[in-house]
Amino acid sequence: MADTQPAPRSATLFVNLPVSDLARSKAFFTALGFPFYGATDDMASVVISERTQVMLLAQPTFASYARAEVADPGKSTEVILVLGLDSPQEVDELADQALAAGATPVGEPLNDGMRYQRGFADPDGHQWSALCLVPPAS
Repeated sequence: MADTQPAPRSATLFVNLPVSDLARSKAFFTALGFPFYGATDDMASVVISERTQVMLLAQPTFASYARAEVADPGKSTEVILVLGLDSPQEVDELADQALAAGATPVGEPLNDGMRYQRGFADPDGHQWSALCLVPPAS
């Protein structure tokens, strides 16, 4: 039987996050080593990879695009953003940089032989994880 899966669609992903203090959020992501692509008074685009950007939007701007009430990330979790990295050392480096830049740890590090993961919340309370998938032993 032939595989009938469609070919993956080529798309760039823009994740939009509301932030209470755009300057603080820009400083946080700069401390993590991420570059920016453009900024205005109410938004800035963090370049995660060639095809992925996180748009930091001032809360009123974000609310103008949202179809429902904007969630308070300090009280609820709407999304967990996971950054896939190439090694456990990169996971530790990014998580440590985040904590030094004002993030708070989320949960305990996970090392189950298949993945190594550490979580943190950015200064606005959005939950992130740094993750390295460990290839199966041959």
